[in-house]
Amino acid sequence: MSETKITQAMINAYDEYTHLTLDRRGFMAKLTKLAGSSAAAAAIVPMLAANSARAAIVAPDDERLVAEEIAYPGAEGEMRGYLVRPREASGPLPAVIVIHENRGLNEHIRDVARRMALEGFVALAPDFLSPLGGTPADEDEARGMFGQLDPAQTVANGSATIAFLQEHEATNGNVGAIGFCWGGGTVNSLAVHDPELDAGVAYYGRQPDADEVENISAPLLLHYAGLDERINAGIEEFTDALDAAGKEYTVHIYEGVNHAFNNDTSEARYDQEAAELAWQRTVAFLKEKLAS
Repeated sequence: MSETKITQAMINAYDEYTHLTLDRRGFMAKLTKLAGSSAAAAAIVPMLAANSARAAIVAPDDERLVAEEIAYPGAEGEMRGYLVRPREASGPLPAVIVIHENRGLNEHIRDVARRMALEGFVALAPDFLSPLGGTPADEDEARGMFGQLDPAQTVANGSATIAFLQEHEATNGNVGAIGFCWGGGTVNSLAVHDPELDAGVAYYGRQPDADEVENISAPLLLHYAGLDERINAGIEEFTDALDAAGKEYTVHIYEGVNHAFNNDTSEARYDQEAAELAWQRTVAFLKEKLAS
């Protein structure tokens, strides 16, 4: 049997399904046409989708870390999240909010939070689906819930998360945020609406309206995938507005890689070289901006 080949058209169809208006039936019909058969399409889907069974980079029981599922006050009700910090910290540490993709708080994002904690931060990965009962196990179900969220409530819950971390005994009071996909857009929104955010890192995130950019006070680090035409269409307007308002920001575009290139559980879209470079830049940026 010949090796299954993933094409850019297949990746684009998956992006249309997971982020735009293409439903699953339409996605499978398009993928079947691109793959040549329904059997080939069925074999390709797991390579396009995130696979929660893939091994974590940092084990959940890593002895260097203290990790716990927590509840804390949101804007209007309880928020739940995953809090991780180094076990042997010698003093208060800067805090980083790790904001999930449009699949909710899953094992991959918990793994990212553990990676961040090993870099010397108190990392909190909130479940922004908490107002709807929390992230379900089924990712298709989770993705469908994001349209039910109130954007203003989401930002308010982000602000409540900042406030919680500012007062946490393990932190130095400085709070940054890193987000991926939906989470990247949420980082941008938090930067617009909450001056208490000290630094923001957005991976392939939706940009805010240009007329809101003047409200941003946090320095921003913006990572984009070169092949991500949908998100990249907003870069120029965003950066023009940032320049006009005199804001501090850095943009990196990783050529030849796809949206979600950082997600190592997605075989077809993950790019190790880009992911590692973006991570190095992210950690250095957060350490610089969140130091005491």
